[in-house]
Order: sequence, then C-alpha cells, then structure tokens
Amino acid sequence: MTIATRLGHGPLALDGAVLDRLMPMHLRLDAQGAVRSVGPTLAKLLPEGGVLGRAVGQLFDLRRPVATTDIAALRARAGLRLHLAPKNDPSLVLRGLAMPAGEGGLIVNLSFGIWVNEAVRRYGLTVADFAPTDLTVEMLYLVEAKSAVMEELRNLNLRLHGAKIAAEEQALTDTLTGLRNRRALDMRMKDLVESGQTFGLMHMDLDFFKQVNDSLGHAAGDHVLREVAVILAEETRKTDLVARVGGDEFVLVFPGIADHARLDQIATRIIERMGPPMIFEGAPCRISASIGMTVTTLYEVSDIEEMHADADDALYSSKRAGRGRATMHVQDRKSGSP
Repeated sequence: MTIATRLGHGPLALDGAVLDRLMPMHLRLDAQGAVRSVGPTLAKLLPEGGVLGRAVGQLFDLRRPVATTDIAALRARAGLRLHLAPKNDPSLVLRGLAMPAGEGGLIVNLSFGIWVNEAVRRYGLTVADFAPTDLTVEMLYLVEAKSAVMEELRNLNLRLHGAKIAAEEQALTDTLTGLRNRRALDMRMKDLVESGQTFGLMHMDLDFFKQVNDSLGHAAGDHVLREVAVILAEETRKTDLVARVGGDEFVLVFPGIADHARLDQIATRIIERMGPPMIFEGAPCRISASIGMTVTTLYEVSDIEEMHADADDALYSSKRAGRGRATMHVQDRKSGSP
C-alpha cells in the first residue's frame, strides 16, 4: 500500500511499512468509510481477522462528540479531537485525529491517552508497539521504573517488618532453651489478669542441677536445660506459656485451668519425665523436679506478685518434703483461712 500526499510543490509517497512505523495506531479509511489499512498496534486491539473492508462504524463508537460513527461524521470533525472506543472493548476510549487522505478518504491516528497503562497490561504491549517519537514510550519507562521502585520498597518493608517481628520475638525468648523469658511471662500474666481470665501458675525448680554443673561442667548443664525445655513443651498446650526465669527455674502458666486435680496430673507427668537420666557425652545427668502451684480462684482479686510468692512457697514445701514432687498452695492470704 502506498499513500500519496504533498510536501511543498511535489507529491510524497508513504508505503505501508513507513505509515505503520510512524503511526502504529492509524486507520486508513476510503471515501465510503471502509477500513483499507490498520496500524499493527491498533490491530492488536481489534477483532482478529475480517477488519479490512469493514465500515468504521462496525468497529468503533464515536464517543465525543456523540454521533453516528461513519465517514461523514469523521470528515466533519477533521482536524479536531475525537474519542473513539472499539466495539469489542468499549471500556478502552482512544483519542484521535482524522485528516483527509485524498479521494475523499481519511487517515485517523489514535492514541491511548490516560488508558495507556491499562492497554499495556491488557494487551501485553511493549515499547516496540509505539512510534519512537511517541512520548508514551518515555512514560512507559517511567511507569516501569516506578513499578520496580515500588516493588523494591514493598520488599524492603516486608523485610523490615520481618526483622521487627524477629527482634520482638528474640526479646521475649530465652536464647538457650527457646522458651519464653521473664519479660514474656510478665506480659502474659498481666494480660490474663487484666482480662479477668482464670489460670493456673506453676513454679518449677530442678533438683540436683548444681551437682550436674559441678561434676560434668556447664556444657552438660546447658544440655539438661534444653532437654527440660523439650519435655515442658511436650507436656503443655500451645496456649500455655512456659518460661525460663533463672538458671534452673521455670514458670508455667495455664490459661483457663483452675482445677487442682488437673494441674496435679500435669505436674505429675512432668516430674515423671524428669526421672530418667539425661545422657551427655555418654555420662548420665540425674535430676528431678520440684513444683509449687496456685490458681487465680484462690484470690478475691488476682495479684501477680502474690501468686508468684504463693507458688514459690509451695515449691519450697515440695523441696522440704523430699523433692521430686508437686504441692498446691491452698491458703487464702487475704482471709488467712486454710
């Protein structure tokens, strides 16, 4: 296809390849309004096959001005801005300009305008689909750069958020055993008391742990503490809290459990699990566990410090009674009655 136009005093011929490169979104219409050629980019937006020879009104709706889409309406608007929407994708409104092209025909050059981002996404367009002089190309580079920057910022925020969570988790975790630490314990008990939820409290101390450290060294002691942590994790629920609060001191919190018999069962299982020797580098490490317990239902008003003191008293009652056993606190300090 060759189009003859005039430049100065002589004709200028543009073949189809030149026109496609200069105006990849063009339509060439004959005097009857039939499509004689279509730019390669615009062709991607239109129905596959059967475009050439069809009336322009079968392919587009004239949105601005609102009028019948035919050659007469387009010719009347020659040189003025048009808004056309493909009938097969009416949500995509294209901007355009129609100019006479000899023998009553028109060339309509279209662009995406503000719809360019959506068009690129919807039709998979690339830089090659735009004229090299089209500022849209520059905008596409900017959009791509912005998208890359936004993605990197999103990833950075995710990494920072992950680092924050990891730091918060580390601040609440005992580094040796992986159990909760005293700070986590204080926070959890405060939350339970403020919410009015009942809970059971255990203080546990390892018997003969000093002998393990003295006879086999601190590496053996660390091994025992890690083994104890595994046992406590296995004997408690995910909703319970197990904290290491000192060298061989542990505190367990059981939300929703205030039944003495149930806490006795849990304590008995833990003490039994501590009975067999823990082997470190072939040497047996022998310990036992003493436990003191209390529950919120023993108090008119739950007081964290008072509960800790009572559980601690019950723990030392277990030690005085021969170790390797559990004792429940039974006295209401406020009333002084047994």
